[in-house]
Amino acid sequence: MTITVPVADCTVTNCSFNDHSNCHAAGITIGGHTEHAECATFVDIGAHGGLPKMVASIGACQRAECVHNDDLLCTAEAVHVGPGADNADCLTYQQR
Repeated sequence: MTITVPVADCTVTNCSFNDHSNCHAAGITIGGHTEHAECATFVDIGAHGGLPKMVASIGACQRAECVHNDDLLCTAEAVHVGPGADNADCLTYQQR
């Protein structure tokens, strides 16, 4: 089974993978803590990185309690990343 969930947009402008609200990491991992999901791929080093012609997808989701999580894979239609409890949070996250 192949599931490709795109990162629809990212409003974390200080992330090295962000270019005009598009995430150009090859894939991102969603991590975090209870009741909170963060983009574990967030990098704030001031250098531009990633693949310019690629828009990221969700590589893995560690938030097993999310309604969109099926065997640690995201099943949401798309994911939105932006500021939340941390600099870069998964705004699509919904706890079961």
